[in-house]
Formats: sequence, C-alpha cells, structure tokens
Amino acid sequence: MKKRIVPLKLGNLTLPSNIIYAPLAGCSDHPFRQMAALFNPSLVFCEMVKMDALARHDAHTYRLLDFAKLSVKTGAQICGSKPELASTCAQIIEDLGFDVLDLNCGCPVDKVTKDGSGSGMLKNPHLIGEILYLMQKNTDIPVTVKIRAGWDDDNINAAEITKIAEQAGAKAITIHGRTRMQRYKGFANWDHIKACKEAATSIKVIGNGDIFDGHAAQRIFEQTDCDGVLISRGTLGQPWIAKEIEAVDRGENPFCFTGSEYRDLILKHLSFIIAYQNDRRALIDLRRVACWYLKKGVGTKKLRIGINQAKTLEDAICLIREYDFENAFYTTDLDEKQKILQSV
Repeated sequence: MKKRIVPLKLGNLTLPSNIIYAPLAGCSDHPFRQMAALFNPSLVFCEMVKMDALARHDAHTYRLLDFAKLSVKTGAQICGSKPELASTCAQIIEDLGFDVLDLNCGCPVDKVTKDGSGSGMLKNPHLIGEILYLMQKNTDIPVTVKIRAGWDDDNINAAEITKIAEQAGAKAITIHGRTRMQRYKGFANWDHIKACKEAATSIKVIGNGDIFDGHAAQRIFEQTDCDGVLISRGTLGQPWIAKEIEAVDRGENPFCFTGSEYRDLILKHLSFIIAYQNDRRALIDLRRVACWYLKKGVGTKKLRIGINQAKTLEDAICLIREYDFENAFYTTDLDEKQKILQSV
C-alpha cells in the first residue's frame, strides 16, 4: 500500500505531514487548537473571520484570531468579496504571526453568502482569482483557498477554479466534495476532488468532506490522489484523528481508549477551556465540547443531560469525574494508543 502521509510543501513552508485540521465556526477556538496540537496535525486553523471586521480592527474578530504559538503551525481563514480589502487583510494576518492564510469560498450559510462571500464566490471564479492574487502579492506566508464543488449540481466548477487559483499564485486549494446547495446533507462526491487534482499543475489539492476516521482518509487518498486531507467535523470529540490516520497509513488498525482514559482526555480539554475562559463561559463551552466526546459512548445520555443542567462548573466537573466511563467506552489494546497517551 502506497504511503500517503508525507510532508506537504506550501511555497516556502514545509509542513511535517499533509493532515490539516479545518476552521470550524464556534468550534476551533484556542482551547480546541491546544487540544488538537497534542496529536500533531501539521496545521490547525482558527475560526473564519470576515475581511470587513478584520480591516476595521473589530475586537471580537481579533478574539477569534487569538492564539499562542503551538507545537504545530496555525492558519487563519478569512472570507469576503472585496478586492480592495485583500492586501490590508493579508498584511494583518501575517503581522499577527500566522503561518498560512486561507480564503474561504466554501461556507454555505446564508448570512455569509448573501453579500457574495463564502460559497457565494463560486458564482464569480475570476473574483476569487483577483483576491488571491492581491493576497499573495502582499504577504510572504503561503496563501491558500477553500471551495466547494460548485454552487449546485448544474454548476460544478471546482476544476476551473483550481486553475484560476493556481494562476493567481495560491499554494493549495481545498475542495469540499459537496455543493453549496447540499450544505452538509447527503454525501461528499470525491470525484470532484479527483477532477481538481487532474486539472492542477503545481497547486496542491487538499481533499475534504466525510473524513471521520483513518480508513476514510485512506480511501479519499486512493480515490482522488489528493496531496493532503482537511479534517473538519471529524475532529470534533476525537482530536486524535491525525494519529489514527497515521496508524492506518502504516497498515495498523484504528484504536480507541479505555473509559478512564477517555474521561481524562475530556478533562484535559476542559483544563484548556478553564485557563482561557471565565467560569460562566467555561461551563457553556463544556456543554458543547462534552457532547462531541460523549456522542459515541454507550448510555451517556444521562451524563450529557446532567452536564447541560449543571448550575456551576464545579458541578459539571464532578459529574464527569464520578461517571462510570468504563462501561460506556470499549477498550482496544494497541501500542499506538499508549504512545499517544504518554505524549499528552
């Protein structure tokens, strides 16, 4: 079996692997990225921010971009359809210390697409090229772009945009195999990613969509011959997915954790949240994060309800510590799992 997990070169930046964690609105905050960094994806992204807000130095926007140097590279993703802001925003992102700048042309939500941003950009491919050109011209960090297959099934233009992005100087393009009209329904069509890889000459093509475990990552590599993978929802509740992908690439079986190990990982993530947020906000964030980790557990509904109803952070932590995790999660004894735990 061909080895798929290899270093990824983006212009003057070489990432140690081609496994990337996506920007997820309301999810990939600073504590999330700290947790993800423990498992060594090559690049983690902050949440997406809007060009207009960034250019006017909006405080909330800068909070979303708040990051400390981690053991992995950190990327920023911006969205917007105004070329006149492209250079300014690129310079701001570079000055903040980010390693990669990504232009979002894939977000399907109405409040983003209504002004032509996000996946609304798919309707104007040459505008994508113009903004990418201005960004890369005014920054020394690699500029990349994320798109969907097209606006709808009748307007599939990902391969065309791949060529435009390459000509504009973008170093990589990520293709989500769904259209904008699909949003997150149905299945991602990886054939669209394959078509982009065939259209590309020098730009790196990153596959995205329906990668929830190591075997899915292996399949998308084999089906599309893409240069790397961007993991989105597959990182939620399993920040170790990069290690699982690497294990499968080596021909090993996926792994899981004992109940007590699983509990300790949740508490580890919570420790990052507590260090970053006040207690009230930390409790709110815990409710969201706990659902990610507990969704695959057997009989964990009672714990999820208890956490959601907890009045204080201390009460929620007590529920987690006292819960019988051993009967909720199964054990697979693999050396790789032990190596991961020792490094956390």
